[in-house]
Amino acid sequence: MQWWCAAQDVDWSWAWRPYPGVWLFIAALAATYWVLRRAAGGEDGRRWVWMLGVLTLWIALDWPVGALGGGYLASLHMVQFLMIAYIASPLLLAGAPRGAFERLGGTRFGRTVLPTLTHPLAALFIFNLIVALTHLPAPTDWLMASQLGSFALDMIWLGAGLLFWWPVCAPVPERRWMAPPVKVGYLGVQIIAGTPIFAYIAFAELPLYAVYELAPRVHGISARSDQQAAGMLMKVVGMPIMIVASAIIFLRWSREAERDELEARERRRAVASRRSPVSRD
Repeated sequence: MQWWCAAQDVDWSWAWRPYPGVWLFIAALAATYWVLRRAAGGEDGRRWVWMLGVLTLWIALDWPVGALGGGYLASLHMVQFLMIAYIASPLLLAGAPRGAFERLGGTRFGRTVLPTLTHPLAALFIFNLIVALTHLPAPTDWLMASQLGSFALDMIWLGAGLLFWWPVCAPVPERRWMAPPVKVGYLGVQIIAGTPIFAYIAFAELPLYAVYELAPRVHGISARSDQQAAGMLMKVVGMPIMIVASAIIFLRWSREAERDELEARERRRAVASRRSPVSRD
């Protein structure tokens, strides 16, 4: 029995296959929310956001997306990357209880390593370095050849995604200068930073990955067309995700500014009403 989706030298079939390792991982991740909630002193986060992140991971890792991406189609492999690093990661961070972040920030790791590791410049560099290395032919072919390697690659993407989104979504460590416009700029830089990897995959004249070039063909899709689709997906899906995330940040910032302005007006009215002379009959 296969526990994790990985390359198989058999023809693709739409017959459902069980992957117990994926189920155990997803169940453990779902239960992690209550562990974080307890660490936060019972404080509840946005549970539905966390569970949406877990659901996204489940779709990316389980059959059929995980099986197709694990050893048949490079394009589905790219879909997995986008779902894990670009969608599930920020949802998990946004859904976790704030108290759990604060408790982490109070640890020795949170006071020494975390501020440096999650600095926007460091996060951008490390994330794009990991993305570049894990999309090179040699590491991809080596890792995707086994269930353990495929699992390791998925976890590397998840860790890299959490690191990348940390400066945007996590409240710890506090960086007052990381205001919404700066966060939008941070995401804009990523759109540019990801371009060389997209171009490398999409415009290669020959198939790059042996695991997908030699895999049994799925519905007659050629290895080169599949690889070109993978590169294009990185751009045409990755960029809109960054734009949508930027729009959400901007809208939340706008609403907070409106709320602060309304509260300031109410305070001014209260002060003015206390200062006005009391009328006498």
